[in-house]
Order: sequence, then structure tokens, then C-alpha cells
Amino acid sequence: MTAHVPTVGVQQDVRWLLTVSPQEIERWRAAIADALADWRASREAVELARLGVSELLANVAKHTASRRCGLRVMRVGADVVVQVFDESKQLPVVRTPDWCSEDGRGLWLLREMADGFGYMPIPLVTDTSYRLGKVVWFSCWGALPEAGAA
Repeated sequence: MTAHVPTVGVQQDVRWLLTVSPQEIERWRAAIADALADWRASREAVELARLGVSELLANVAKHTASRRCGLRVMRVGADVVVQVFDESKQLPVVRTPDWCSEDGRGLWLLREMADGFGYMPIPLVTDTSYRLGKVVWFSCWGALPEAGAA
């Protein structure tokens, strides 16, 4: 017997595996913007995604030993979800920023600007091992035209 799984809107996603370098973060900002432009995302959603990708990839470059990560942008109906997976089990800490400091505001700003924001540990599987890593994500609701809209 075959189970029927209902389809909820159009779901699409684009994924990249990369090793982050600070010099290439703009490249990934542009890649996310291009993916969202293909989906006819709002200007606000594109700018939020560019900001969010900058912050999350910069954190991978700064706080993980390997700098290897996955970047994913998903379309679910009219919503967009951006995820960054990395090999560190150290979860991010979102604090109220010290406005006089030169850093420490990025995740707080992203959480405040996005419709959804979160993180969680995830198991990572390689050819030879299992270990704990994490995913950090943010979402933008109503960023895209509904499936089938002209």
C-alpha cells in the first residue's frame, strides 16, 4: 500500500557545500540573492537574506575550526528559510548588544529582523564518522509570490 503525502505549495531548495573564507562571503551573498531573484522574492527578503548569510558565514569563519559548512535556501510556499550547517557543536549565544562594541550585534539584529530564527545541534555523518554539529537558520514569511501566481 502506498501512503499519500499531501503537497503543501511549491517547495524548492538550493544547496552549497563550501569552506568559508571572509574574502568570499560576498560571493555567497550574491548566490543567495540570485536564488531569491529566480523565485521573484521581495526586495526586503533579498536584503534580509544577504544580511543573514553574511552574519552566519562570518560566524562559521570566526568560530569554527574547519570552516566547512553547508548553505541552503528553501522556498516553502510563499516563505523562505535560510540554513547554515557547520561542524561545531558550540551553539550560538544571542545577547543584547553592547552598542559601543565593534562586534556582537549580528545575531541579535538578525533575530530581530527575521520572522523566525533558531539553531539546534544536529548529527553530522561523514564516510568514516559521526559527530555533533549544528544548524542555524532564519526565515522570511510572505517573501515570495504564492505558487501558481502570475
